Amino acid sequence: MTRFIGRKDELNTLEALYSKNDFQMLVLYGRRRVGKSTLLTEFLRGRPSVFYTAIEDTLEKNLLLFSRRIMENLTDDQGSMSFTTFEDACAFISKRSEQQRIVVVIDEFPYLAEPNPSTLSILQNIIDSDWQHRNIFLIISGSSISFMEKKVLSEKSPLFGRRTAQLQLQPFSYQEAAEFVPDYSAEDKAICYGVTGGIAKYLSLIDPTRNIDDNIVSLYFSRSGYLYEEPRNLLTQEFRNVASYSAVIGAAASGKVRLQDIADESHMSAPMASVLIQNLITTGIVQRRTAITEENNKKKIQYVLSDGMFRFWYRFIPDAIDFIEMGRGQIYYQKYVKPRLDEYMGGIFESMCRSYTLMLSIRGKLNADIMRVGTWWGTNPARREQTDIDVVGIDPMDHTAVLGECKFKNELLDKTVYDSLKDRDGLIDSHYRTVQFLLFSKSGFSDWLLDHCIQNGVLLISLDDLYQTA
Repeated sequence: MTRFIGRKDELNTLEALYSKNDFQMLVLYGRRRVGKSTLLTEFLRGRPSVFYTAIEDTLEKNLLLFSRRIMENLTDDQGSMSFTTFEDACAFISKRSEQQRIVVVIDEFPYLAEPNPSTLSILQNIIDSDWQHRNIFLIISGSSISFMEKKVLSEKSPLFGRRTAQLQLQPFSYQEAAEFVPDYSAEDKAICYGVTGGIAKYLSLIDPTRNIDDNIVSLYFSRSGYLYEEPRNLLTQEFRNVASYSAVIGAAASGKVRLQDIADESHMSAPMASVLIQNLITTGIVQRRTAITEENNKKKIQYVLSDGMFRFWYRFIPDAIDFIEMGRGQIYYQKYVKPRLDEYMGGIFESMCRSYTLMLSIRGKLNADIMRVGTWWGTNPARREQTDIDVVGIDPMDHTAVLGECKFKNELLDKTVYDSLKDRDGLIDSHYRTVQFLLFSKSGFSDWLLDHCIQNGVLLISLDDLYQTA
């Protein structure tokens, strides 16, 4: 049996709702492959329940399969009976709930409700007329984030006001992802996270007995690899115009971050690119990023890929397709991809460092009580050039800040990096006073920095430190 990993907070939320012993309704949603079904299966273990996964078929077919799940799980009947209507099926569950608390899960709810909009009103009526008085815990789950937000959670939904909780399941953090490969080095744990984006399904495909290179080749650079065609599969499930969305993602993967640049690279108008980008943000593939102290500055908006799998695929796979189709994917990886992994991991590492900075503040390890962490970019007037700061943590109440620089390279971080970071002090909002510098390095620090940081309070943080839990 596969070991269940992580999701302690989410399980605690489910347990708390279950323990109330009255009607509860949880809306659970998140991008495909993030682990919703696995979480629910773990929670339901040993509990009276009906777990039904809707399919892309007729309402009648879904009712038939729903009926079978009810009979299989709540009676000794193995599914020969079928209810005439959903109301009848739910009335049967109501009767059974008089004897015990029952959890009812409708997974992939959009498959059921999107082609049959009346399903939402039917379920509303069932809740209002019956289930709200029953010992039932209803969980509605879905992977179509836009549908779940617009049709289930919004004020216009027939189900509005019925839910008692909602939970958007996020990808695993870099530390949680490391639990899938506990014997890997810190560097390989980080790369594992960087190429899977913390998505549960992809992490479950990593074989911890094989090295990270073999796993990447097996998943990405093989015709039979699970992730070789995954982006197209996901885009096809979410969108109609797959080619246009693919072009936008490709532009972002190539380093374009401004709307107009993405539009130009994708050969489309800025308004069209904007619509596609907003949809990609909803699905969790793209992130809208602002300089941390200038959120209202419309000139400082960037769009970056937030999904690690899409980022890696669009960065390396398009140029490798011919090699992969000829069965030479491993050769391509070793020659053209592996030497560029450190460069690829740069942005991933910065994101990890921002998370760790917030964690340090929570533990009281910084010279400021950081409430928010992000990045900053703009002009350095002294040098008349564009620059950026990888990590900016701020305390808006005390107007203090910490600044950090991150390097995922096979060389010691040295004095020049420290001097460069100090040179950017004062560039963020003048209301903030910098109280500490942080330096993050994959490969360690020069002797000068090791001596200097002790005297000046500069915090030196290695990649190994990022994986320390205490």
